Amino acid sequence: MDQIRDVVFDGDSAVMVTLGHCIDPNVNDACVRLANRLRAANLAGVRDVVEGYTTVTVHFDLRSVNREFVRQEIIRLAGELAGDTVESQTIPAREVSLPVCYENEFAPDLKDVAEFGRCTQGEVVRMHTSQTYRVYMLGFQPGFAYLGSVNAEIASPRRKTPRINVPAGSVGIAGRQTGVYPCDSPGGWQIIGRCPIALVDWNSENPFVLRSGDRVRFKPVDRITYDALLTESP
Repeated sequence: MDQIRDVVFDGDSAVMVTLGHCIDPNVNDACVRLANRLRAANLAGVRDVVEGYTTVTVHFDLRSVNREFVRQEIIRLAGELAGDTVESQTIPAREVSLPVCYENEFAPDLKDVAEFGRCTQGEVVRMHTSQTYRVYMLGFQPGFAYLGSVNAEIASPRRKTPRINVPAGSVGIAGRQTGVYPCDSPGGWQIIGRCPIALVDWNSENPFVLRSGDRVRFKPVDRITYDALLTESP
């Protein structure tokens, strides 16, 4: 594991560990491994462990545990991981394929992204579906996975004016990031398609389809296939 860069209290009931200062798969791997080790440790008073691009934040119940104890346990567990062999540090990556319909009805910003990339809309789709993306973290809304990295040619910045409502399943681009909106919500990403697969199932013990460290590929489908898959999705 990379050396810990910082361990600070984030408010009165959270500790944030910083393992790097740039978006990097190796740094994010270290964050995922530390988060998994912290969850497995089942520390008393810990309520949640959240990995980010370069950080791990541990939320705890201040009424039932001393916050300095939590900080020291985090440092201890991070030290144990630093001594692991390269083989034991490797996280088996799940491969997830997500169908996406890129037809104009579902892609209000596809033309703008094509203009940004000085290419055709078909080339945007080709470039978007030719990459394997890493899930760096979940955030913004339940089940929303931040995926990277988008081909630089189509890495269009966020819209200047966000939409009030982006439909669930919308596939967007924001710079080198891409992602799928699991729920209807406001949003400012460039929308280039829509996925018919539900990414959140609240009836499941593990409700989120994607998780940090997963590898994701987008598969283009036509409208008929999209409708059929939408009917099948829970």
